[in-house]
Amino acid sequence: QVTLVESGGGLVQTGGSLRLSCKLSGRPFTRYAMGWFRQAPGKEREFVATISWSTSSTYYRDSVKGRFTISRDNAKDTIWLQMNNLQPEDTAVYYCAADPAEWQHTIEVRAAEYDYWGQGTQVTVSS
Repeated sequence: QVTLVESGGGLVQTGGSLRLSCKLSGRPFTRYAMGWFRQAPGKEREFVATISWSTSSTYYRDSVKGRFTISRDNAKDTIWLQMNNLQPEDTAVYYCAADPAEWQHTIEVRAAEYDYWGQGTQVTVSS
């Protein structure tokens, strides 16, 4: 059984930064493509960023490019999402997810491709 636990959310002012982390346990970490998604109230869950198991490939939604950075440390079974210059529209519950299949960014943008999900962490950006 794979378990994902996120942390690092909180309340921040516009232009501020937060760093989310997600730790995987239960299975070898190195073969999972990992992703971050978010869901705002009344909206569907949307893709934010994804990273391949080898860390050589990343992909972001357009609205976070240049502001967010996804990274991973396979030795620590952990991924991070560094979020800079946060805006009110970034307010959402952020979820990490794991996909045991081979990484392809065109596939990893789809929530349905992921087998395992964390419980989510709230990010609130005040204007």
